[in-house]
Amino acid sequence: MSIRKAFVTIAFALFAAGLAADAGAQQRREGPCAADVKKFCGDVKPGQGAVAKCMKAHEAELSPACQETSKARAEKAERVREECRADAEKFCNGIAPGGGRIVSCLKSREPELQPACAAELKRAGNRRRPAQ
Repeated sequence: MSIRKAFVTIAFALFAAGLAADAGAQQRREGPCAADVKKFCGDVKPGQGAVAKCMKAHEAELSPACQETSKARAEKAERVREECRADAEKFCNGIAPGGGRIVSCLKSREPELQPACAAELKRAGNRRRPAQ
């Protein structure tokens, strides 16, 4: 595997993790994971995926509802990663992962994306709750 390809793979993995973390932020405050976040990660300062990392560290201790929600989020991120890998390599090469930069890059090229990637991005975005 070339260094470039390894970098793109790593960057895309981080993108997918960020997508899952962003999609779950509102859910962690109000949804089935709210009590678990408070219990296990209440002292963790949000940012840079710190709460998501904390929750992952306590994965086995989470409530069943939170575990199911986390599993669904991870599956959604995996689908986006699978369907958008080629488009991310084509359009977003050189974009530093994190902060939603790769998602923004892909969304800015939406008319040019492969139909499966565009559909998964749209589905991922539609599942987010509106900000309160």
